[in-house]
Amino acid sequence: MVDDADLDPRLVSADADAIERSSEAALRPGNLDEFVGQQTLRDQLSLVLRAATARGATADHVLLSGPPGLGKTTLAMIIASEMGAPLRLTSGPAIQHAGDLAAILSSLDEGDVLFIDEIHRLARPAEEMLYLAMEDFRVDVVVGKGAGATSIPLSLPRFTVVGATTRAGLLPAPLRDRFGFTGHLEFYEPGELQRILGRSARLLKFEVDVSAAAEIARRSRGTPRIANRLLRRVRDWAEVHGSGRGDMAAAQEALRVYEVDDLGLDRLDRAVLRALCTRFGGGPVGLSTLAVSVGEEPETVETVAEPFLVREGLMSRSPRGRIATTEAWEHLGLPVPDTAQGGHIGGRLFD
Repeated sequence: MVDDADLDPRLVSADADAIERSSEAALRPGNLDEFVGQQTLRDQLSLVLRAATARGATADHVLLSGPPGLGKTTLAMIIASEMGAPLRLTSGPAIQHAGDLAAILSSLDEGDVLFIDEIHRLARPAEEMLYLAMEDFRVDVVVGKGAGATSIPLSLPRFTVVGATTRAGLLPAPLRDRFGFTGHLEFYEPGELQRILGRSARLLKFEVDVSAAAEIARRSRGTPRIANRLLRRVRDWAEVHGSGRGDMAAAQEALRVYEVDDLGLDRLDRAVLRALCTRFGGGPVGLSTLAVSVGEEPETVETVAEPFLVREGLMSRSPRGRIATTEAWEHLGLPVPDTAQGGHIGGRLFD
């Protein structure tokens, strides 16, 4: 019999990490029936997949767009599962050369689903190769250099590309037009998030009160990934400081510890708003300047913080830059300047 004292702590830590990762993976729904929310998108996608299955054909290429954390990767996994096909995963930033994409495509089997995350970040040579592969199921492999280079056509089995992007506007039209189905994921309502949390709590074997689940859902920014993350942190607080049960007190205290306020704003959101209000007088201010003032990359501010702040009416975008609304000043507990007009600071946009 092995004594606990004889166990290597590194192995114990590794096992704990593996259990945590497997718990996160287990929270993903396995089919469209288990997928909560996005009803219109689910109905449309179900029709595409059922029709392809009835024909015994591969599904059309699918493009999924929307903010991070809404379920694009989960839907790609569901598509592969519904089609009974293996899923190959890669990302746009990982494919920097056409040869990288050619190696991936040439390894595909008939009916495989190729998921490309952040597809708008594909390198241009890879994009052009993907056009041909998606439409004609072949690639031209160039052998040699200069005048002696030879193009060798390589036939590919029929496969399905599932592309995911947080910035659909950056996709070139020729690539976008090659997708047979395009779906956009919207932010979730609190009631939908509460249903997701109920399912996740059962899978985690964590008892959570309805009121606590509602509180977590309300502060989750309409995003299932954030809701599940906050649920695990509430579980941690309840196990360490509470009774092990997710009641309202545990939820409120855990969210306070992790700096998630009543509207769901986190440290980055409040830093952006505070910089906009106190350093730049409410704006307008450019994205790059605003990002530098909070020590973040412009893309992080634009894709992580800004969509939620605009959606909540705390910030607006204009040709001249980002502008704080009166609600932003009030939420931060700052006096609203007399220059606030029509919900914005700094006067009219086109004075």
